[in-house]
Amino acid sequence: MTEAEDILKLHAAHTGVLDIKSDLSVNTKADLSKAYTPGVAILSKKIAADPELKNKYTISGKLVALVTDGSAVLGLGNIGPAGGLPVIEGKALLYKDLAGISAIPVAVDQVSVDEVVNTIKNISLSFAGIHLEDIAAPRCFEIEDKLKQVLDIPVYHDDQEGTAIVVLAGLINACRLTSRDLKYTKIVINGVGASGLATARLLFNLGFKNLTLVDVYGVVTPEDDRYNHYQRDLARQLGTPADLKNKKLSDVIKNQDVFIGLSDQNVMSASDVEAMNDDPIIFALANPVPEIDPDIASKAGAKVIATGSSQYPNQVNNILAFPGLFKGLLANGIKKVDFDLQFVIAKALANTVEKVSAEEIVPSVFDERVVKNVSQAVTDFSKTK
Repeated sequence: MTEAEDILKLHAAHTGVLDIKSDLSVNTKADLSKAYTPGVAILSKKIAADPELKNKYTISGKLVALVTDGSAVLGLGNIGPAGGLPVIEGKALLYKDLAGISAIPVAVDQVSVDEVVNTIKNISLSFAGIHLEDIAAPRCFEIEDKLKQVLDIPVYHDDQEGTAIVVLAGLINACRLTSRDLKYTKIVINGVGASGLATARLLFNLGFKNLTLVDVYGVVTPEDDRYNHYQRDLARQLGTPADLKNKKLSDVIKNQDVFIGLSDQNVMSASDVEAMNDDPIIFALANPVPEIDPDIASKAGAKVIATGSSQYPNQVNNILAFPGLFKGLLANGIKKVDFDLQFVIAKALANTVEKVSAEEIVPSVFDERVVKNVSQAVTDFSKTK
């Protein structure tokens, strides 16, 4: 049996990887009357009088909606809402196994931004938080922004905030290892979609001074209308010179300290690494094939290398962020995942690594301390608010 056949057999045997488990046993008439009718009428009347009580007396106080339209599935692209279901089902499993969080997959048709927002808003009373997944840019930015305006529960896009948090965690330790001042480190971000833009936004809002954004047409400049307004607005805030328009990665990589790739396979060469400053840091995070082969980058002089793959050291994986994050959010009633909170979580992840080395700048996804440390960081953060 091939690996693919084995995987298909496993998921077919269980009709997926999730189930609903009851928290109460119903063995007698008394049990039934308390768990269901007529007992639930007591709950219904109290909640009708004070809707916030739903979070105390029903699953809505602990249930996360994992929402996708399948328009930007990692490594697969636009495979549709049904195609995106296995990804969010797998993440729901990770929520439960790693953090004890109940999450349910929700697939939404690829309709207009406002229709998606209204759909999620209209079902939001059932949930304590919204986790967006695999939604293409720029619609993912609009959906998240609008949901944050109309909902009073946390809204989190894993491809944005999750990636940004874990990249920053790795960057903190990589800079420690190479004796660099974080905020003055010169960084090129190649790939300014959901993940790249969110990472750049986080770094900029934390005071990073030297960021260059590169995408499919070259450097993102403020007046280049080939890019969306989110990309152009950030380039404007960064003060990116207009004369960098159409400059490619190889044109701007010279004397940079860090390359962060959230783009496509094999877009970086050994000569690009050699043109960078001493002890360059390479985050080649494209999956399944990175922007540059780690062996090639190492031979070209890279001091620290991270990828998105489990085949190499330093896997930048969002699993490090979202289970502990939501455990902390729900435990402390936090409604927003802002830049300050993202920084706190990134520091907690970075500090989880006891002995920082070129082979370990982020903790393993199997490190049992990760969820505990992240959720505790969120709790500590809540006490400052």
